[in-house]
Amino acid sequence: MSIRLTPLTDPDYRPFSRRIAWLAADSDGNPVGSAFLRLNSRESNSHLAELELNVHPAERRRRIGSQLLDAVVAGARDHEVRLLLADARVDSPADRFLAKHGFTVGATLIYARLRLDDAGIAVPPEPPGYRLVSWQGVVPDEWAQTFTDARAGMDDAPTGGIAYGEDVWDVERTRYAAQVIEQRGEQLNTIAAVEESTGTIAGFSELVVPGDGKGEAQHYGTAVLPAHRGHGLALWMKAEQIRQTRDRFPDLDALLTDTVSTNAPMQRINARLGYHPTHTDNRRTLALHEPGQAVQH
Repeated sequence: MSIRLTPLTDPDYRPFSRRIAWLAADSDGNPVGSAFLRLNSRESNSHLAELELNVHPAERRRRIGSQLLDAVVAGARDHEVRLLLADARVDSPADRFLAKHGFTVGATLIYARLRLDDAGIAVPPEPPGYRLVSWQGVVPDEWAQTFTDARAGMDDAPTGGIAYGEDVWDVERTRYAAQVIEQRGEQLNTIAAVEESTGTIAGFSELVVPGDGKGEAQHYGTAVLPAHRGHGLALWMKAEQIRQTRDRFPDLDALLTDTVSTNAPMQRINARLGYHPTHTDNRRTLALHEPGQAVQH
């Protein structure tokens, strides 16, 4: 079967990343597959790019995916990408496809779900010297700088074997990230632990809720700065977040989270709060070297 690949301009442009795309069509012009490559605009992360590849189930095993991947690899090299990332359900056809084409497992992600109609969550006692604050949407001005500083708590989060590079945040980026969620019609809910003696944020947890308050909400990150660990802040914040979410969104079904398999502390917290694993994904990587090196088939 003759396949034609057409490069596309993807309108999903963001200040910190952009996508390029390819459409695969058969000889009659019918779409049979697509591939997207998200390029990082920040210099510290420009060596990484994320791959999303899809082939219509009826058209698989005809090397369409391989042709799309070849185009993606060439495009990635043109943009000086050194490492491709792609997620796939463990032992799925997509996972096996990636393995066949030279992708290795850089990290394994455990996905979990908390049903909000389960038994109530008991919020742990308040750790001495801390208090909780919360807000919806963009961070209030009074917390903007210290909240941005607290994002450094994610810097040493387990990443498996993937070197993501430095992830630099400033107040402008912090506000913009919240505005993007708002523009999508979703609701960002943040809870933070404040150290009483300094008035600075020691840790935070973010949750994104669908705009209509129904279905499932997604945790975007929970972090505690190293100097404040060992006080139970992460458990305290997430438990209070669950309580507030139940009160504010009575029609919401569940909360979703994902954790790198090597992050045992967060897995223990999630289990204690009642999250149950649903599936596991491999985050696979493909190192790109000199342009003359062929992709493995």
